[in-house]
Amino acid sequence: MRPDGWTRRDGLLALAACGLPVWPSAVLAGGQIEEPLADSVRGALSAAIANTAPPVPEFTDTEKRLAYLRWLGATSERLKRRKPDFQTRIEFLQTVWYETKRAGLDTTTVLGLIQVESGFRKFAISSVGARGYMQIMPFWARLIGNGDVPALFNMQTNLRFGCVILRHYLDRERGDTFMALGRYNGSRGKPQYPNAVYASRRLWAHPDA
Repeated sequence: MRPDGWTRRDGLLALAACGLPVWPSAVLAGGQIEEPLADSVRGALSAAIANTAPPVPEFTDTEKRLAYLRWLGATSERLKRRKPDFQTRIEFLQTVWYETKRAGLDTTTVLGLIQVESGFRKFAISSVGARGYMQIMPFWARLIGNGDVPALFNMQTNLRFGCVILRHYLDRERGDTFMALGRYNGSRGKPQYPNAVYASRRLWAHPDA
């Protein structure tokens, strides 16, 4: 018997928390909560979003480049089911790598988050209006962007916003990933969402990530 108030979303999160792959047909996103931002914080986030450097990884030595290529090859193979087109898949992974490293995030964790949030669907929309791969709430476009909500479906824009927002939440939570993930989902302090991301993260683990 399901507990009172148990929903399909709870069931899918529970499956993921047990380490079982979940490729949702419905978006599992909650929604980031709009909170007041100090002018200095808003300015810093806006500057991070506005940086339009192309998503081309750069490496200081050959071994780091080879490690990246090993990761890219292995992860591309795992993602083939969700993104059959090779070029689309490579561009997506290259951008994920670039944006996570740029924001100082763990690439594998972000892949787990994307799986839980959107199932790697570029045009996913949640019941509360969150958009794209990392399920960005429209208010962020106004708060730290240029107000262009449709642009949140652009691959790099979406990943840029998602990584900058997650970095912001990690800073707010003083590096506590569990609490930051809950804040990202609008369920701060509750275990279901962070546990689902951690379970999905294991599916994308790679020594060179």
